[in-house]
Amino acid sequence: MQPLDPDSHSPGGPGSRTATLPRVARKDPDKLVVASNRRARRDYDILDTVEAGLVLKGSEVKSLREGKAQIAEGYAQIRDGEAWLHGVHIPPWQTSSMWAIDPDRSRKLLLHKREIERLGSRLAQERLTLVPLSLYFREGRAKIELALGRGRKQHDKRQAIAKRDADLEARRAMAQGMRRRQRR
Repeated sequence: MQPLDPDSHSPGGPGSRTATLPRVARKDPDKLVVASNRRARRDYDILDTVEAGLVLKGSEVKSLREGKAQIAEGYAQIRDGEAWLHGVHIPPWQTSSMWAIDPDRSRKLLLHKREIERLGSRLAQERLTLVPLSLYFREGRAKIELALGRGRKQHDKRQAIAKRDADLEARRAMAQGMRRRQRR
């Protein structure tokens, strides 16, 4: 299989040699996003983010390189001084038949001990949750961006959506005004 090209626009269907990955606006050109959790930004107030490595089995890495992962239902926990990722679905690689790996198994997260202690203390003191925001490859290694988030109530979600819509409308109005001035 050929390596993934982040600028590739191939359909990724049967017979295709490159995978189709979600088109996500990237600030970092070295970051190849496999999956993103847009719902987390709506359901949680994001207070802090941290990047962690993942302990994966061989066929899971190949499945991720094909762009197959679901992180919307995922969450992380600090247990016995270790960080664990739960609820993330990485389907088995199609041609792998040697070892059957549970696609919904818990995966260990690779973080420095100080980061684990800091996150664990914040989780214990405040009512926070560790939610995955995105799963990506950086320099050939699978990474996950975790966020410390506080759950929003339903009315908070409505306010956030209304604010986002108002900001979008204001930007559109400004852009339309600029275009009108340029035509004159």
